[in-house]
Amino acid sequence: MTLITAKIRKTDGKLVRVHKDGREERLKARPPRPISDDEIEKAAQSDPGNPPHDVSKMRKVARVKTLRRSLNLTQEEFSSRYRIPLGTLRDWEQGRSEPDQPARAYLAVIAGDPKGTQRALNKTMEKA
Repeated sequence: MTLITAKIRKTDGKLVRVHKDGREERLKARPPRPISDDEIEKAAQSDPGNPPHDVSKMRKVARVKTLRRSLNLTQEEFSSRYRIPLGTLRDWEQGRSEPDQPARAYLAVIAGDPKGTQRALNKTMEKA
């Protein structure tokens, strides 16, 4: 096996070989050879750093948790900001219960415009 030192030049984005004396030689990109799905599967199974996963044992991550994390909010902050009871939020995230249809619609609104939803809720509270 022959090892070479290569880099991508920042100036033009070209792949170059870097020789010991510092000079650079442009490398010609070779198109990858076609590989079948069976070859991909075989390579994946033979990779010691890629153990097989039992999908039946994998936990489903609640979408509300993904949404909350994407907004960089704690459970307490998300619960307070969007007026969702903390216990309900925790139940959703831990899979003990699922949001009903109106709650799913509300979560979709939050996902679509989190700041606008917060402004609307704040205006509603000002009027009360």
